[in-house]
Amino acid sequence: MNVSMKLLGLMMKRIIIAAILINVCLADVSHILPGYTTTTVPPPPRPYNFQYKAGRYPGHIDRVHEEAGDGSGIIHGSYSYVDPKHKVRTVEYTADKTGFHPALINFEDTLAQPADSEAVRLAKEKHFRLYQRIAEANAHNIPVNLPRDSASVANAKDKHYQLYHRIAEQHAAIAAQRKAERSAYEATSVANDVDDHRSC
Repeated sequence: MNVSMKLLGLMMKRIIIAAILINVCLADVSHILPGYTTTTVPPPPRPYNFQYKAGRYPGHIDRVHEEAGDGSGIIHGSYSYVDPKHKVRTVEYTADKTGFHPALINFEDTLAQPADSEAVRLAKEKHFRLYQRIAEANAHNIPVNLPRDSASVANAKDKHYQLYHRIAEQHAAIAAQRKAERSAYEATSVANDVDDHRSC
C-alpha cells in the first residue's frame, strides 16, 4: 500500500511539472525577446444580421431586438420593450464611424411637459402680474409700496421698542454705577508698596 501511494505521489509530481513546462512553452515571450513582435490584424467587418424576441415567461414577448451590419462598419438596428406603464417603447439606431445615433419612437409622453392644474395656472398668473409691476416700478425708479403694519403688528413693535429702551436705560445706569464705585475705590485706596530690600 505504501509503495502504491509513493508511486501515485511521484506520478502526480511529474504530471504537475509537465503541465508547468507546457504552459511555459506556450506562453507569449514577445516582451522578453527584443525585435520579436506579434501583430494580429482584426478581420474586416462582414455583413451580418440577427434578431430575437424574449419575454419574462413562456408565450409572453416584452423585448424585441434586431440589428444588421452592412460589412463596411455601418450598423442599423432597433430594439423595443414594454415599460412599467405597459407602453411599447422603441429605439431605432445607427452606429457608424461618427458614433451611436438613436431615434426614440413612442416617447412623446415622457418628453412632454405636464399640464398645469387650475390652481397652478392662477398662481403663475398672479406671480407674473406682480413681477411685471415690480419690474416696471424699478425701471422708472418708483418706490414699491411696502406692506403696511396691521394694528396688532404696530402695537407689538411699540411694545418691543419701549422694552428695548427701558433695558438700554437700565444697562446705562448699571454701567454708570460701576464706574462711580470704581472711581470711589481708587480714590480711597492706598497703594500697597512693599520694599523687599528693607531689613527687619
